[in-house]
Amino acid sequence: MRHPPLHRTAPAASLRGVLSPRGALALQRADDALPFALRAALVTALAALPPVLSGRPGDAVFAMLGSFTTTFGRRMPYARRPRVLAAVAVAMTLCVAAGSALGAGLRPQDGGAGALLVVVATALVAGAAKLSCDRAGLGGLGAVMLLFAFAVAAHGAPAPAQVLPRTLLAAGGAAAAWLGALAGRLTHRDGPRRHAAATALHAVAALLDAEAAGTDPAPARHRATAAVLEAYRTLGPPGPPVRRETPATPGTAGPPGPPTTPGPAGTPGARGVPGTRRAAPRRPGEPDPALRLTDLCWELLVGTGRRRPPHQDPARTARALRAHARALTRRPPGGGPPLPPPSAVRRPHGTPRPAPAPLVPALRMVLGTGLAGAVALGLGLGHGYWAAVSAAAVLHSVDVRTASRRAVQRTLGTAAGLVLAVAVLGLGPGPLALAGTAVALEFLLEYAVARNYGLGVVFLTPLALLLTELAAPAERTGALVLDRALGSLLGILLALLCALAVVHDRAAVRLRRALAACVLASAQAREALAAGRAAEAPTVLQARLAAAVVELREAEEAAAGELWPAGADPAELARAERRAHRLLRLLAAAGREARTAPGPGPVPLPAPPVLSPPARSRP
Repeated sequence: MRHPPLHRTAPAASLRGVLSPRGALALQRADDALPFALRAALVTALAALPPVLSGRPGDAVFAMLGSFTTTFGRRMPYARRPRVLAAVAVAMTLCVAAGSALGAGLRPQDGGAGALLVVVATALVAGAAKLSCDRAGLGGLGAVMLLFAFAVAAHGAPAPAQVLPRTLLAAGGAAAAWLGALAGRLTHRDGPRRHAAATALHAVAALLDAEAAGTDPAPARHRATAAVLEAYRTLGPPGPPVRRETPATPGTAGPPGPPTTPGPAGTPGARGVPGTRRAAPRRPGEPDPALRLTDLCWELLVGTGRRRPPHQDPARTARALRAHARALTRRPPGGGPPLPPPSAVRRPHGTPRPAPAPLVPALRMVLGTGLAGAVALGLGLGHGYWAAVSAAAVLHSVDVRTASRRAVQRTLGTAAGLVLAVAVLGLGPGPLALAGTAVALEFLLEYAVARNYGLGVVFLTPLALLLTELAAPAERTGALVLDRALGSLLGILLALLCALAVVHDRAAVRLRRALAACVLASAQAREALAAGRAAEAPTVLQARLAAAVVELREAEEAAAGELWPAGADPAELARAERRAHRLLRLLAAAGREARTAPGPGPVPLPAPPVLSPPARSRP
C-alpha cells in the first residue's frame, strides 16, 4: 500500500507549537471525583493515624506511601480492579523496601559515591515505573507515585533494622488501599460502568451542540467516539440479546421503532413523556441503564452528520443526554427521564486498545530524573530527590507538547502550594495535626487533580512537605520550603530540556501506521457495503473502523506534539477521517435495515425532562 507523501515543517514553527502552553489551565469533567477523594482520604487516615497515636509519627509516612495505591485505577471496572491494584500494591511495597534497603546500605545523606548511586537507582526506577504504567494503561499520577515512594524511603536515613518494619508498614497501607478500592463494590457496584456511560453521554451531547452551533464537529466527534468506545470497554462484553415489547403507557416510551431523536413537544419524533422520576429497579434479564444509554450514544454518534428533518433538534437532544448523565451519576442513581424500551442495535464491542510505543517516554524519564538528581546533588541542595520527582512529573506525558503543559501546571501549582505550606507549617502543628492536615490535603488532591493537574499540585506540594516534616522535623521551615522551590524549578527546567533533546520518529511511524489501518478498514467497509454483506457482521466492521479512526486522530495529535519534522499530509488525514465516519453511518444504517441479532438498544430517546432539584424525585 502506498503511503501519503511526507513533508517537512519549519523547525521554528514546530518548536513554537510544541512549547505552547495552550490548554494548561483547562478544567476537565470528573463526575466521580468526590467519592474517589473521600475513599482516598479514608484510606490515608486509616494508614497514618495508628502510628501517630502510638507515638511513632515517623512511621506514619511509610504507611501513607503504601496507601497511595488508592490513587491508581480511578475508573477501572471492578472486574479488573482487584488484580491490577494488587500488582500496584506489590510495586509500592517493593519500592519502599528497595529504597529503604538502598538507603541503609549507601547512606545517601552522607553524600559521595553512595548518593550518586542512589541517583542512578532513582532514575532506573522512574524509567521502569513509566514503562510499566504505560503498558498497563494506568493514567493519573502513575509512575510519579512509585518514584516518590522509592525516593522518600531511600532518603529517609534508615538503619538496617528499620528496613523490614518500614516495608511492613507500607504493605499494610497498600493492603488498606486495596480493600478500600474494592469496598465500593458493596455500596455502588456498577459505579465505574455508570460513570463511563455518563462520560459518553456528555461527549455525544457536546458533539450535538457543535452540530447545532454550526462549528467544526471533527474534534467533538473524535472525543465522542473515543468516549463511547471506552464506555463499551468498561461495560465489558454484552450479554445475551434481549427484546422486550411493551405497549405504550403513560410515562413510558412506545414500542421499538426506527431510530429517532426528539423534537419539541407535540411534534413528530418526540416520544416519551417529559418529567423526572426515580428509575425503577432493574428486573432480572433486563439490560442495565448504563449499557442501554451507551447504545443510544452509539446510535446518535453514527447518525450525526446526516441531514435531519426540520422537527429534530440536536440542542434539545443534547439537553436530554445530559439529564440522563446526571441521573446515572447520582447516588443512588435515578431521578432522570424514564428509559426507552430496548430495540435492535449493533454494538461495536471487542474494540482493541491500540498498544503505544512507550520506550521513548521511558527513556526520557530515565534521562530527565537522572540528570535532575545529579545536578541537585552537585549543587548541594537539601532533599535533592525533589528535583528528580519534579522532572518525572513533567515527563510523565506522551509527547513534548503535553510535557510543556505539565511544566506550566507544575510551576504554577508549586508556587501556590508553597504559599499554602508556609501557612500550615507556620502554625507549628504537632504530629497529630500534621497527620490530619495530610489526610485533608490528600482529599483535596484527589478531588482536584482529576479536573486539572496544576490544581492538584497546589495540594500535592504541601502534602509532600508535611510528610517530610512528619518523618524528620526540620529546624527551619524556611529552608525546607526553599529546598522544595529550588528543587522543583530545577527539575522542571531539566525535564523540558530533556524532552526537547530526545527527538525521535516513533510518533511519525505511529501516524503512518494509523493512517494505513484506517484506509484498510475503510476499504473493507466499502467492500462489504458494495457486496451487500454489511448486515452480516456490522459489529465487527464498525468496531474495527471506529477504533481505527480514533487511533488516527490520537496518532495525529501525538505526532503534532513532537519535534520530529516529518508528518502525513493534513488534507489526507482529514479525508481519511471523514471517510471513516461516513462509512460508520452507512454500516449502522445497514444494521438497522437488517434487524438481525437484536440487542438492547435505547431508541427512541425520551423527551428532555423539566429538571428540578434531585430531592423532588425521592420518595
